[in-house]
Amino acid sequence: MDRRDILRRSAAAGLLATPAAGLLAGCATSGGDDSADAKVYKGTKSAQNPLGVAEDAPLEVVIFNGGFGEDYAKAHEAMYTANHPKAKIKHSATAEISKTLQPRFVDGTPPDVVNNSGAGQIDFNGLVSQNALADLGELLTAPSLDVPGKTVKDTLLPGAVEVGSYDGKFLVMNYTYTVYGIWHSTKLFADRGWEYAKTWDEHIALCKKIKAAGIAPWTYAGKHPRYMSWPVISTAIKFGGPSVATAIDNLEPNAWKSDAMKAAADAWYQIVKDKFILDGTPGLDHVQSQTAWCQGKAAFISCGSWLESEQKAVTPAGFNMTVAPTPSLGSGDKLPFEAVRGTAGEPFMVPAKAKNLAGGLEYFRTMLSKQGAQDFTKKVASLTVVAGASDGVELPYGLTTVVKALEASGTNGFNWVYNNYYRKLERNLVDAACGEFFSGRISPAEFLDQCQKGADSIAADTSIKKYKRSA
Repeated sequence: MDRRDILRRSAAAGLLATPAAGLLAGCATSGGDDSADAKVYKGTKSAQNPLGVAEDAPLEVVIFNGGFGEDYAKAHEAMYTANHPKAKIKHSATAEISKTLQPRFVDGTPPDVVNNSGAGQIDFNGLVSQNALADLGELLTAPSLDVPGKTVKDTLLPGAVEVGSYDGKFLVMNYTYTVYGIWHSTKLFADRGWEYAKTWDEHIALCKKIKAAGIAPWTYAGKHPRYMSWPVISTAIKFGGPSVATAIDNLEPNAWKSDAMKAAADAWYQIVKDKFILDGTPGLDHVQSQTAWCQGKAAFISCGSWLESEQKAVTPAGFNMTVAPTPSLGSGDKLPFEAVRGTAGEPFMVPAKAKNLAGGLEYFRTMLSKQGAQDFTKKVASLTVVAGASDGVELPYGLTTVVKALEASGTNGFNWVYNNYYRKLERNLVDAACGEFFSGRISPAEFLDQCQKGADSIAADTSIKKYKRSA
């Protein structure tokens, strides 16, 4: 799975970054439905049909043709038609969501379901600000398709709804569930007699042992250095509590310069100044750094739970990659060592102008059924946002450690969403600051100052819609 694709868009694909933006604002929310030949399908709601799907209504589904492929979607479509046999589904897959669908949003004829992912995804800030997405709230209160006595919302993992919500409205259904942490090889550690460190002081001591053994303690995606912002922010949140993330998400003044962020940045600077990073790392991309790690050239790497799938072609037998939480700064941390960052990804949406809006919601209900979620995990070796859906599914070693990490984290899990609200802040501004910081060209204070200036520039830009995350 290519997550740079999941949350990435090319500059040319952004609705608000092109002259078509005004056209979209004028047409996507007002065109199409009022014409005589633009039929909108509506059915009668009942206990068996809680979302009011018109049984003979066609459904159009457009899938991003990326790391997950499209077979999982075809399976979900088959499940949908099993429950709605009169419905005909038009399926298509593309690697260029924006180029393919932006004209259809403009003229008011979008599909019913869109997997808005990939390098060419449509910018969510633009879609949300122009009211181009349907409110998915009704989906959450609908009964689960195959978990008796529970609503759809009851079956979801923590944070699954929050990450797709804007100003309190649930607009984006992120389907996969990713755990972020620090990865190491269980085999390497067992062979060397090393034990994963739970505190920062222990981590530094371990790094010294690793370096003395002729192995670099760390590597990272040098061409995408924001990967290292994840453990820094995680360290700060565990030290200072979830309010650290809320302040950053809400673009609060000096949020990046909080005491918790300062403590975290100072700690992580130790791996820079003590030269615990593999030589040449700043010039490596994500695949190159991950491959070097798989080859045993480095002991640790920061990544999400897509790592195992992405590296399966080059991972040695018995490598046994394992995810672990970021070490605690000390006994004063507000969250325990076991707390990990978990978040939903791989976004799906129902356009506000979809002709079969109810069908789109029902399709999501199918995806979020236990059957739908289990089938997805079996096909692509990735977790979904449906709690317990991996039970009974044979998982690869690394994904098994992800499940265990989630269980150990329990209700102490955390996340941030500024990267969803303001793509430019993470992908350009924080990314650049991380590159300078972990290359040793700037100090911790300068690093945080650059991140804060980036956040302030977003806050001051009146062309960018702002969102408020509740505590």
